Amino acid sequence: MKNNILVIAVHPDDETLGCGGTLLKHKANGDKIHWLICTSLEVSHSYYDMREKEIEEVHGMYGFDSMYNLRLKTMQVDEYSMSELIAKISKIIYEVEPNIVYLPFRGDVHSDHRKIFEASYSCTKVFRYPFIKKIYMMETLSETEFAPSTQDSSFVPNVFVDISEYMHTKLEIMKIYKSELAEHPFPRSQRNIEALATLRGATSACDYAESFMLLKEIL
Repeated sequence: MKNNILVIAVHPDDETLGCGGTLLKHKANGDKIHWLICTSLEVSHSYYDMREKEIEEVHGMYGFDSMYNLRLKTMQVDEYSMSELIAKISKIIYEVEPNIVYLPFRGDVHSDHRKIFEASYSCTKVFRYPFIKKIYMMETLSETEFAPSTQDSSFVPNVFVDISEYMHTKLEIMKIYKSELAEHPFPRSQRNIEALATLRGATSACDYAESFMLLKEIL
């Protein structure tokens, strides 16, 4: 049985940082992959046109089966009511009917990430969304590692995906987001992305891996 995957990216690039190699692996295995982008730059922003082109290029690199964009105001998600966010996300989930969902980590330091996690997780109740069988939280560089070092805010991975065959392509896709990358020690550097994948790979006996926290699995 093939899977139907939905990745919920708070900002464009979160899908690549958090589960880019895993998405490529899903696609290679014949699964359908769907991309929900939650936020967008204002049309008046000087980088708006370039970002739209980047999104289209990234869409093609992954071969997404569908793409959605809620176009919420980036860095201002807390201005929306929770009921409004849930309604918007729920509509997409009902349309896609994924059996596997990738979410941002609930403890990410960025308030956009925390709000989208809360709204998205509300859209996974089994009695309303019975098709969802597996839910993961992603590790997103520059957000997850800056969460408070407390028991309820620490990212503790319990699932590892070998992405050794897809690491090069993940890095190439990330290069498309020109304004999101900088040289080390900036968190979103090519060196740091590879370093994290190396660390997670060493934890799971492979060259490169992505790690996740499994929130729910229904067998």
